[in-house]
Amino acid sequence: MAAWIPAAAASLLRGIRGLPLLHCVQRMFASQTEGELKVTQILKENFPQATAIKVTDISVTFISGGCGAMYEIQIESEEFKEKRTVQQHQMVNQALKEEIKGMHGLRIFTSIPKH
Repeated sequence: MAAWIPAAAASLLRGIRGLPLLHCVQRMFASQTEGELKVTQILKENFPQATAIKVTDISVTFISGGCGAMYEIQIESEEFKEKRTVQQHQMVNQALKEEIKGMHGLRIFTSIPKH
């Protein structure tokens, strides 16, 4: 038998598009997904000077709405020095060319290490 939840409380337990918030909370504490590990490995190989790489599968959060794999990439590397942001993003896109074919979306944040 399902527990009774007042209407006001029920709306707090649901996020955008009616997705349960609990699913997102569980994901925050889970280890990396297979896709995250694969993308991270490719970026490490293509950006050996990277001082920080963070790949997050945001498919399970509210952003993609269940339309397929969507990732957010944060990468800090000396390889981006003296390059415009668009050039930095093109470098990441080129490194992930094959993986991007199977993605719904990709958010890229690049930076240069501060010394």
